[in-house]
Parts: sequence; C-alpha cells; structure tokens
Amino acid sequence: MAQEPRIDVETGADSVSGSLTEEQVERIVDALGEQGVWFATPRPRTVEAPRPDHVWDLVGDQPHEGRTATGRAAVYLAERHTALTRPLIFADGFDHGPSDLDALWSRFNGSGFLDQLRAMGIDVILLGFDERQTYIQANAAVAATCVGRAIQERQGDLPLVVGGVSLGGMITRYALARLESEGVDHQTDKYFSYDTPHLGAWIPLALQQLAYLHESLLPQSGGPGQAELIRSPAAQQLLWGWVGSEDYSGPVTTASRLRTDFLDDLRRVGWFPMRPYKLGLANGVGNGAGPDLTPGTPVFDLHHDPLQLTARIQPDGGELQNIGTIRFGAPVWTSATSRVPAFDGAPGGTLDSWGRAGDAIGLPIQERFRSSCFVPSVSAIALARDPLQWHADLYKDLSDLPKDETFLDAFCCDTGNSAHGDVSKVLVDWFLEQLAGW
Repeated sequence: MAQEPRIDVETGADSVSGSLTEEQVERIVDALGEQGVWFATPRPRTVEAPRPDHVWDLVGDQPHEGRTATGRAAVYLAERHTALTRPLIFADGFDHGPSDLDALWSRFNGSGFLDQLRAMGIDVILLGFDERQTYIQANAAVAATCVGRAIQERQGDLPLVVGGVSLGGMITRYALARLESEGVDHQTDKYFSYDTPHLGAWIPLALQQLAYLHESLLPQSGGPGQAELIRSPAAQQLLWGWVGSEDYSGPVTTASRLRTDFLDDLRRVGWFPMRPYKLGLANGVGNGAGPDLTPGTPVFDLHHDPLQLTARIQPDGGELQNIGTIRFGAPVWTSATSRVPAFDGAPGGTLDSWGRAGDAIGLPIQERFRSSCFVPSVSAIALARDPLQWHADLYKDLSDLPKDETFLDAFCCDTGNSAHGDVSKVLVDWFLEQLAGW
C-alpha cells in the first residue's frame, strides 16, 4: 500500500511562537501586517440586486452534532409568473459568516445569467446559510427544508432543479441523497454543481501554516482569528490537504477526522442522489493544462530583521520537499511535504490564495503568483475516484472521458482556468442549453 502524503515540520523550539522574546514578537507582528480572517471573500461595497418576491427564513430539518443550522432564501419569480411554478434552487458556497444573497445575485447576474433563467420561465431561489463555514450536513438540512418549502409553495407539479456554486453544490448533493435515503420524494429531476469540489479543494499547505502562525503571534480580540476559516468544520470536510496548526507533522489527506467521517456519511446516504440528471460545471479547463506555476518556486521571500520568511509553490511529489522556511534570528522553522502532488499548478478553478495572504501580511507578490488552483477540474467534474486517492489524476485530459469515468451524467469545462465561481459565458450557455427542454 502506498504511503500517504504528509507534511513534516522541524523547529528547535517547543513551539514557533514560544521561542521568541516579547520584542521579537512585536517586530514580527509589525512585519506580518493586520488582523482579519484569511481567505474569506471581502464583502462588496456596493451591491445592486432587485427586491425578491419572497424571502423565506429556514431552519434545518434535523440537527447535526447537536446544532441546528439556519438560513434564508430569496425567491425571484420568473417573468409573467405570479406564483412559484418552476423552481430552481441555487445554493451559496464556502466562506466565513452568513451568506449575502444580494451579493450572490449581483455576482451571478452580472452578465444577465439569472435574468436569462427567469426569461425562460424559471423561478430562481437563492439559498443562503447563516454559517457558511459550519458542517456540510448541518447546512444540507437547511437545503432539505428549502426543497420542502419549494414543493409546498409551488403551483402545479413541475419538478425542481437543485444545486449550487462551490460548496453549495456539495451541500445540495448531500441533501438530495439524504432525502432519497430516507424515502422522501424531493421531486427534483436535475441536480447541478458549479465548480464544486466533489473530490476536494486545495489551499496551499504553506499558507495554512502561515495563517496559524500569524494568529498565534497576533491573537484576535473579540472576533475570529486569521485561521478561523481554515479550522472551520466545512474547510476540514472540504480540503484535500489540511493542517491543524503551524507546527503540525503528519498525514495531510486524513489529518482531520471530519473529512473521513463526512465521506463515510456521504457513502451511507448513497454518495450521489440517484433520481436527478446530474450536471457539472468546471471553471477549469479539461485538456490537462494548468496555470504556469513551476513547482517549488518561491512566492514570498521576506527579510525583515529578525524575521526571514520563504514560502513556495507546492512541489511535485518527492520526499521532504521544502515548502516554507521561517527564521527568527537563531530559531529556524522548516516545513516539507512528501508525496504531495503539484496542486497549485493543476487545471481548475483558481483562487487568489497567495494574493490574499500577501495582501494580509503586506508582502509584495508578482501578479502571476496571486492565483493558483482551488478546485481542480477533475474534482469539479466528479472524476470517478476515491477522494482520498485521486490526486494522481490532477492533470488528466478530460476531453474524451468515458461516461463511466465520472459520477455525473454530463459536464462542461471552461476554455481557460478562470476564477473559482466565475460566471463564464461558456459555462452559462451550456447550462441554459441543458435546461432548455425542461
């Protein structure tokens, strides 16, 4: 059996922060910049969204881990509709804090996508969650309630279309599968996922560690810390590789029990819903060509006495490949990965993880390094692989993929590796075509 990918940290101190004097901490904090939740999407300053026809306050139909999640849905009726008739539920994705449904509308209707749906006679229901970072199963219970409410409010018997962007596609996938496993008729004949990490997503391990380090040196007062999104239940369930601290050493694929437990739970409810025709949209290309990010290249190289910091693009496999070095005068901290593939340069929907980290800690960064792969194309199209073993196929050409090589019924890849969740004309046109005969 192949050895599991892992990370190893070496430091001469009991803890990274514990080896520093008070003066060193102050100087490093000054070098590392401001407080804030890393990797969370900044809220837009101005948002233009029409007033919805209805707003539903939603409570999950069952608790998870002793907590019942809540959310909200904004209902936009189709042109010439006076009541809900052809419901399409569009769930929000992964981030920190509550969904902003006005921002979600603005983001996906910038090119008229949602208006096109309504012109086709489709009622758009934007589904948001009060804690986007909580357990997938908890927010799936909110999605299940939303499905039930849509069936209850609908006039006639036209079936539903249900899905979402990013983690919203995973939330609705689980919700529909769970309802089927319980014998509940969800009356959905099409499921869709928009750049959803069916096999997992990627945030560079070096940046995860740096977020923890920054937080330990600059504790948050009266609010979330820099690593709050990384340590959240959703991130642990979502990320292919995860670390729980700046000095963690060990396996990265199974570092969190929450991920392995979630995958077991997903298998228990059926893996995917069986009734709906399953559609997948990928912001990455399908020809195996990723961004031009050479494995092992330094992105940050900071020298700010007493701090020296280097962070690298994820190397391609190998043993004990350096991904980061931090030197506080005498104490040295090094981080290395073994058997971890070159995720940063894989084809897929991109996220400006490196750019956000650089901005947060005030480090200059070349434009070409700002964004790297977040949801690999093979993940967004649900390549038929074990989520804990699939990494060897990151650069697979999906152009002529046999039907039994994906868990979906149909998928579409973008013509470029666009930003995760970007409203691409190629993807939108394909999706509208899929719904044209519905």
